Amino acid sequence: MVDRLVNSEANARRISMVESCFGSSGQPLAVPGRVLVGEGVLTKMCRKKPKPRQFFLFNDILVYGNIVINKKKYNKQHVIPLEEIKLNPLEDEGQLRNGWLICTASKSFAVYAATSTEKQEWMAHINKCIEDLLKKSGKKALEVHAAVWVPDSEANVCMHCKKNQFTVLNRRHHCRKCGAVVCGPCSSKRFLLPNQSSKPLRVCLNCYDSLSRAKAQQNSLSDNSKGDMVKDRNAYNRDSSGEEDSDDEEESNNKSQLASPDQPKFYGSVPA
Repeated sequence: MVDRLVNSEANARRISMVESCFGSSGQPLAVPGRVLVGEGVLTKMCRKKPKPRQFFLFNDILVYGNIVINKKKYNKQHVIPLEEIKLNPLEDEGQLRNGWLICTASKSFAVYAATSTEKQEWMAHINKCIEDLLKKSGKKALEVHAAVWVPDSEANVCMHCKKNQFTVLNRRHHCRKCGAVVCGPCSSKRFLLPNQSSKPLRVCLNCYDSLSRAKAQQNSLSDNSKGDMVKDRNAYNRDSSGEEDSDDEEESNNKSQLASPDQPKFYGSVPA
């Protein structure tokens, strides 16, 4: 079904509509062979709280952004190559239901659908697109993925020292290696994580020690050239695991956050 949509007018029209909704804040999405497989609203677990985000599934990338005006305008576009994604289902917990993890090399996060049926539909379509893409390219799925950040609300004290309580002055920080919420003194070190950034990132003391030991062992085994393979990983406008989670910034139009999401639409069938 997806292959039949490649050169269809309907597919070209849908992709053009997505581009116009992002406007100049987004990158061009119409490329040869690309198909819009599905779209809909999912609740993304951001750093401070869950927030609705508009998701677009293509046959080679997953795109999402902040909702400014429902079905009309989105911003803060994020583009993730499907070949880097691995999905892991989540158990229902309290009000957080019908969720799964979207894991990539640079950033991993949880999303939640409105119903269990929608969860199954989203996961089935994404996994089918990933499977088809890897089969065509001959590439292997990535084995290393970034840690999921622990939400701020789940840590009142530093998860490393268990002593420092977070206040307005004593801010929360996240270790880019394990995702724990830690205080400033317990995350004063930085380490180069090539899959996430070309610059050294904040890590907790435990991860810094383990990463340093691993690097020392690696250096003792081989002093050959290292690290050139990650320089071309920025072909897409990728999610950043830098100092701040840009996706967590408050929207200028909060009214859009109150809109009840419609059911997702999928344009390609997935074999049972």
